[in-house]
Amino acid sequence: MTASNPGTTLRTLSRGLEVLEAIAAADGTASAKSLARQLDLNRSTCYHILRTLQEDGFVTRLPKGTYIVGSRAARLSKTVADHTRPDPTLSALLSRLHRLTRETVYISGWYHGTVTLQEWIAGLHMLNVGNLDVGYTGNMHARASCKAILAHLPGRDVEAMLPDDSFTQLTPNTIPNHGALATELKLVAQRGYAIDAEEYEIGVSCVAAPFFDVDGKPSGAYAVSAPTARFNRDLGSLSTHVRDVAHRATSHLRATSPTPLRAVGDGR
Repeated sequence: MTASNPGTTLRTLSRGLEVLEAIAAADGTASAKSLARQLDLNRSTCYHILRTLQEDGFVTRLPKGTYIVGSRAARLSKTVADHTRPDPTLSALLSRLHRLTRETVYISGWYHGTVTLQEWIAGLHMLNVGNLDVGYTGNMHARASCKAILAHLPGRDVEAMLPDDSFTQLTPNTIPNHGALATELKLVAQRGYAIDAEEYEIGVSCVAAPFFDVDGKPSGAYAVSAPTARFNRDLGSLSTHVRDVAHRATSHLRATSPTPLRAVGDGR
């Protein structure tokens, strides 16, 4: 009997998760036929996956033949939200940023080696930006919030987190490789904020600023996105507001962190 390959993945499981994700995104409009077409699945395979997900409580079939997320998936979603929800004061600062800019705003947290979108508030003119939602961790090379954080990490750590094949070209403006990313991160560190100039999605641009913990390590980032024409016009004020809110978040984290205990005999 040969040892199993640690790199082996279960394609059926991956397909099942893709179906579950597509059902969640469709919000009650996904049918077996539409899912098979969307995910390029054999129709019978799609039905088998759906029956399995339904029997296990991850999806529910509606009378009209479409599917919604089931109770077990909802519980998983709640668990993820509970673990990723930002500190209440940081959420309040996100609301402040929204009031100041009236644009779509985000807060992302940095932990476990990735940048996770924790909360967002839609602007007056709703933006539909790809699949950005709470819990999203992908495409760190193309997101302003990620670049704002990566700029304050050691270069070797950035390279370890972003393999060469992770530089997906989402638009013609997307950073293509480590060399270009390293150059961009130096600029981010110098000016104090990061920009996504239609690197994630054409027609939408974003500015982000990081906030730091008591040890001076990046803890997360705030971001503001807007249609590119308005973004370019208002970049000065948007960057000022996002940096101000990030500075307030840093001050909050440092003020509320426990004071280290002095060593015995420390006379300071």
